[in-house]
Amino acid sequence: MMIQDTSGQDTEIQPNMGKKLKWPLVAGAAVLLVSGLVWSSVGGSQVSESIKRSELRFATLEQGTLTRDIATTGKIVAANAPILYSTDQGTVTLLAKPGDRVELGDVVATIESHKLTNSLKQQEALLEGMLSALERARLDARREQLKALQTLDMAKVDLEAADRESRRGDELIQNKLISQIDFEKGKDDLHKAKLLSAHAKQDAELMRDTLAFEIKNKASEVNRQKLVVSELERQVGALNIKAPVGGIIGNWLTEQKARIGQSQPILTVVDLSAFEAELAVPESYADELGLGMAVELSFGELTLIGELSSISPEVRNREVSARVRFEQDERLHLRQNQRLSARVLLENRPNVLMVKRGAFVSTGGGREVYAMNGDIAEQADIQLGARSMSHIEVLQGGKAGDVWVISSIQPFNKAEQVLVR
Repeated sequence: MMIQDTSGQDTEIQPNMGKKLKWPLVAGAAVLLVSGLVWSSVGGSQVSESIKRSELRFATLEQGTLTRDIATTGKIVAANAPILYSTDQGTVTLLAKPGDRVELGDVVATIESHKLTNSLKQQEALLEGMLSALERARLDARREQLKALQTLDMAKVDLEAADRESRRGDELIQNKLISQIDFEKGKDDLHKAKLLSAHAKQDAELMRDTLAFEIKNKASEVNRQKLVVSELERQVGALNIKAPVGGIIGNWLTEQKARIGQSQPILTVVDLSAFEAELAVPESYADELGLGMAVELSFGELTLIGELSSISPEVRNREVSARVRFEQDERLHLRQNQRLSARVLLENRPNVLMVKRGAFVSTGGGREVYAMNGDIAEQADIQLGARSMSHIEVLQGGKAGDVWVISSIQPFNKAEQVLVR
């Protein structure tokens, strides 16, 4: 007899659907309860929209030092790039090509001026003639002075002879060996000899002074002519255009062998030993710029601090050009017209309530913002002040530690309160 199994005693039980739905329903009810509590806590009638947190940018208000600055761009220019001009009209010969390196005093161009060269030769010949005339005048003066000395010496001899005859006459008249007439004639001859001697001496002195004056006058004429020749030599020497600084040749400003006039630009020389930054500042900030202001220059990862050295008095293309002087750094490999970014530091404001800049400034007109209160963004009226590249001053509508939405406020659609989820 076979033993039967117990399958006949088993009873099929149907699954309970209530148990399967129990936990999802409980979870859903909890979420709805929490949402209801949140909405009820803030007044569900005022929260009309919700925005994802990932779509917004936030910033915390803080107290600190606000540096007002101007963001701009610029380029590297040589601090000294003189333009060389022609000194006279003529034919120019350019000896150095653009890009050639030159040293101080190197001849980079020459000007051929036949008129100036011939004028120098004529004046040199005239100077030679005047020098010869001066030497001839000196010889004539010595001759004339010698004659005057001879006349003076002869007058002295005659005076001595007359004096001797007068003394002899004194002895003879005492012994009554001569007549009174002869005696008086001897005295007259002595007086006459004295006058002739005095006049000869005066003539010699006058001749000496006259000849000295004539020599001096001739020498002055020669000196004037020497100045004329010296000036012409300078002008002829200036026909050799020399580099005023060491560097490289920039651009030719005229053609090779061209006929040029006086003071016409020829070429430029760029001094690569000293650079400056040339910035283009929007004209709206022109009145705030001042010489000596600090400027932060960014060369990639390297940042240097310079100062404003010059400000252009004119506006071009709604921009003002400004030059920045800075210390050279061995880590920099600067080139002419190299681009850079810069910040002109206008002023520092200590102990200022400030917040990071964002699109809320432009989209809200700087008068409204959304401040975070938990998960709710609430619309608030504000007043902003000074601005920098990174931060903006908060005058009214906030306090340190407040969190603002600094991204655009357009997604809020002017709602008073918005849920940020």
